[in-house]
Amino acid sequence: MDGTLLANLAILVLAGFVGFAVISRVPNTLHTPLMSGTNAIHGIVLLGGIIVLGRAQDPSVLDQIILVVAIAFGMINVVGGFLVTDRMLGMFKSRPPSEPTP
Repeated sequence: MDGTLLANLAILVLAGFVGFAVISRVPNTLHTPLMSGTNAIHGIVLLGGIIVLGRAQDPSVLDQIILVVAIAFGMINVVGGFLVTDRMLGMFKSRPPSEPTP
């Protein structure tokens, strides 16, 4: 195994552990702003994937598949994040008074 590949895999694994440790300690009151921020970041990642796919010169089939999968997962994450954020913000809206029952 190449030393660079091993170093990159080690960084990926460590980043996963650090990300899990940080996210698991986020209080509930900060969840919605954090989701909004990550939606913006994933939107940028999504746009970058589309640009790379469009500008790549003679990409291999494997490169195209990886980019399309990354774009699909990014889009799922962005849409799901906005749906969760909208639902959480809806919990804080005041409800209209209910009509009295006869």
